[in-house]
Amino acid sequence: MHNNEGVYQYFIDNTERLTEEWYKNLTKNDPKGVYASTDSYTIETIKKQNNDFHHRLAGLFIKDKEEFLEDIKDWIFKIATDQAHLDTPIHFIIREFIRTREQYFQLIKEYATKHHVGQERVIEWSHGVVKVLDEIILKYTEEHHNYSNRQLVAQQEMINELSSPVISLSNSRALLPLVGDIDTARAASILENTIKQCAEKKVSRLFIDLSGVVIIDTMVAHQIFQLINGLSLIGVKTTLSGIRPEIATTAIQLGLSFTDISIASTLSKAIEQDGNLKK
Repeated sequence: MHNNEGVYQYFIDNTERLTEEWYKNLTKNDPKGVYASTDSYTIETIKKQNNDFHHRLAGLFIKDKEEFLEDIKDWIFKIATDQAHLDTPIHFIIREFIRTREQYFQLIKEYATKHHVGQERVIEWSHGVVKVLDEIILKYTEEHHNYSNRQLVAQQEMINELSSPVISLSNSRALLPLVGDIDTARAASILENTIKQCAEKKVSRLFIDLSGVVIIDTMVAHQIFQLINGLSLIGVKTTLSGIRPEIATTAIQLGLSFTDISIASTLSKAIEQDGNLKK
């Protein structure tokens, strides 16, 4: 136990040296990422993060595995969700974990030489470092992946919302111009956002223009008809315009009826027809 406490203290006493040596030998010509930064604040931040890691990792020599992993868990989460590290290619980050592992092997050998520690104990410590760092790398990549996915989902939701705006025209009339490919997820988002926006804007007539939509599958066509039905429940009348032949064919194959839906070949004709009806 004395040797464990000794190597722990040796690591603590040398954390500053480990960090400075790590940064000195850092590959600084990466095309992008936190390690390529020349900003003094960023450099000091990654040095501090590295030094904090050394202090925490030294605990593996005197703590049981569960206690040690619990202690380092918040460091892993903090770094994995740090925007500067999220903007850094993951293989660059794993490369630095590997370099740090080599530093630890060297420090263990250094301590063993100074204090005449047997080879068996050196192998035990080195094996412990390998196991712990492997777990840290796995946990880091998991947190990095999960956080990146959450960001991606949030961004996609925002894109979907922005890509299906209900544009107010006049006299409680509004336009929903749909552009691009519409998959099932986007169709569901359009349904939810459109009904909400129409209620907020007190829309009574909504023009849904499909002229910018290239492909609609059967599920999406069904969602659009559900949207029309949903709007009718809150008192919004709809007019479809710009329906391509393939979209009409898909709707017919689904057995969806156009009987109670106002349709126009173009958006301008749809607006013109609605104006004529009000005269």
